[in-house]
Amino acid sequence: MKKIYGWKKIVVLGVLCTALLFGAGCATMDKSEMGAVGGAGVGALVGQAIGHNTAGTLIGAGVGLGLGYIIGNEADKSDASKRQKATHEEVQPLANTTWQVVSVTPRPKKHYQSMITRFNQDGTVTTTTTHTNGKVETDTESYRIVGSTLVINKPNYVINSRYRIDGSKMYMDTGDHSIVLQRVGS
Repeated sequence: MKKIYGWKKIVVLGVLCTALLFGAGCATMDKSEMGAVGGAGVGALVGQAIGHNTAGTLIGAGVGLGLGYIIGNEADKSDASKRQKATHEEVQPLANTTWQVVSVTPRPKKHYQSMITRFNQDGTVTTTTTHTNGKVETDTESYRIVGSTLVINKPNYVINSRYRIDGSKMYMDTGDHSIVLQRVGS
């Protein structure tokens, strides 16, 4: 068997490590992580080919890691924005229903007179809050249901809440608050 010396050994090890990392971790990695690993491997190869030394390999790996992460992270963001739109099946259990908040534990810091929530067929949920001073605010968010989890979100946040419906009441648990809602109308 022929022995491999110098930069060729580094290239072969880099390729093998990259292949092992991709093979072992792809099932649990998001695109930013996969991009970082792949970028580091490719960067190491390019750095070695250009510099023909360890410093070139390490610089290439570092640059590749950063660029791979950035590209993968943008792909993750794109995937998340595409998921903002819920499917018919994901909205159907609550579509076209209206609920009034009966209780929130622990009580929110902002007191309100009433809070009415309407789940729309298009995957939006509209909440109308009447404050104790008479001021009325309306907020629209996106929603979808995945199993027994109600996912409510806007571009800057996501709330995952376990929920269940028992007759005319809905019970939600966000982890921070327990909420009881009463169905309004039919």
